[in-house]
Amino acid sequence: MQDLFVKIANREIPAEIIWENDDFMAFLDTSPIQTGHTLVIPKSRTDYIFDLNDYDFSEFFLAAKTVAQILKSKLKCKKVGILVEGFAVSHCHIHLIPLNYASDMNSEPQEVSSEELAKTAKRLTE
Repeated sequence: MQDLFVKIANREIPAEIIWENDDFMAFLDTSPIQTGHTLVIPKSRTDYIFDLNDYDFSEFFLAAKTVAQILKSKLKCKKVGILVEGFAVSHCHIHLIPLNYASDMNSEPQEVSSEELAKTAKRLTE
């Protein structure tokens, strides 16, 4: 059975995709803790990030760096925070969170409409 993120990667479920290459994809979190909160995933499923081989691990973090640069440039935030926890979905993923203050990382998830997510995605992909 495919997990949620594989279904997103296969375009079986909609997501606001802001970047991708052959192996990785970045899309907006539907319950962001800050505007532009993005998830970066490998398109193929691996549950635990440290189970990735060294090459895939390096490429994963290089993909996250590329996406972080997009977030910082387009959203004009001071920094982009990174979080890897791996419990909510059994598919390794990196949270990238636009930050202006350290406390921004501790915010509660926000309820946002699909229209708001689409607007943010458009801003990030233009």
